[in-house]
Amino acid sequence: MKGRRLYVDRSPGETRGVVTLDGRPERLLIDRPDDVAVQRYGARAVARVARIDRSLASAFLDLGEGPQAMTPLAPGLVEGGAVEVEIAGEARAGKGAVARLLGPAEGPPRLLAAAPGLAARLAALAVGAVVVEGPEAREAADAAQDAALSPEHPLPGGGSIAVEPTRALTAIDVDLGARTGDPRRIARAANLAAIVEAARVLRLKGLGGLVVIDLVGRGHDGAALSAAAKAAFAPDEPGVSIGPISRFGAFELVIPRRWRPLAEVLCDSDGRLSAESRGLAVLRALERAALADPGGRIVARAPADVVLAAGRHINVLTARVGARVELRPDPALAADRFEIETP
Repeated sequence: MKGRRLYVDRSPGETRGVVTLDGRPERLLIDRPDDVAVQRYGARAVARVARIDRSLASAFLDLGEGPQAMTPLAPGLVEGGAVEVEIAGEARAGKGAVARLLGPAEGPPRLLAAAPGLAARLAALAVGAVVVEGPEAREAADAAQDAALSPEHPLPGGGSIAVEPTRALTAIDVDLGARTGDPRRIARAANLAAIVEAARVLRLKGLGGLVVIDLVGRGHDGAALSAAAKAAFAPDEPGVSIGPISRFGAFELVIPRRWRPLAEVLCDSDGRLSAESRGLAVLRALERAALADPGGRIVARAPADVVLAAGRHINVLTARVGARVELRPDPALAADRFEIETP
C-alpha cells in the first residue's frame, strides 16, 4: 500500500483519525469530548495578559479555560490587557500552550474560532485520499496507538531505532541489529533508513522540539544525511532546522511543537495508560463482542476506576447496540486487565 491512506474510527467516547504512509502509521489524531477547545492548535481566542516576565521576554496569557499560554513579549502588551491570539503549540507536560499574537482585543477571555476539526486535519495531510471507516479503521487506529506508545521501531533491512523523549529533548538511538556486510556501507544504509523512520515515528508520537539522533559508525556523509533529513521532515515544515553532525556522531535537528504529545493524551504521568484510555478500550471490546453476538447480553468486568471512566460514555455504545451491555467493577483484576463475558 504505497502512499498515504486515511482512516477514521468513531469509537464510543472518542474519534481517532489515522494517516498511514506505505502501510505503516504516520499520524494518530484523537478527539475526545473533554478536549478544551481554546487550547487546541489553530484555535483563535481573546486572552487576558495575566503576567509579563521581562527576564524571559514573554507574556503569560489567561485563555479562560485550561493552563496559561505564553507569547513573546511585544510592544503594547500590558498586564490586564486583552489581546487576540492563535494557538501555535498545544500545552504539554508542565508547560502551557504557545500563542501567536494577532492584535488587540476587547472583552473577557473566550474562544473566537475553533481549531480545524479532525476531518479537516486529515484531509489536509493527504489531499484527495479516500477516508476509510468501519472495522478496517478500528484495526488501523488500534495498531497506530500500539505503535505510538512503543519505544522501539524496526528499520527496513534490519536494525531498529529507540525513541526516548525527555523534558529537554528527544533522543533517538540507531541500532544495526543483524545487518552484515561492509561496516561503512551497512552503517550508511542504517543511518539513512533511521532518518526516514525517525521522521515518521516522531509525527506518529506527536513529538517536536530538539531531536538528537545517535548515528552508528564513523566518518558520516553529512551532505547525504542532511539531504535525507530535509526530504524526510518536509511534511513538518515550516520551522524544521537541521544542524551539522557532531564529531561524536550526534545529528541534531529541531521540529516545531504543534500538538500535544500522544503519550500525554493516552497515558498518566507514570507512562501507563490512563483510566480514561483503558475505559475506552473496554468500550471498544464491548462493541466488538456485541456486534459478534447480535441480541446477546455482554458484560465487561474491569477495575473500578476503569468502569467509572467507561461509564461516562456507555450511552454512546447502548445507542449503537442496545441496552444489553453492562459494566461491572472487579477489584480482583489488575489495573491493566479487563474481561468480556457473555452470561
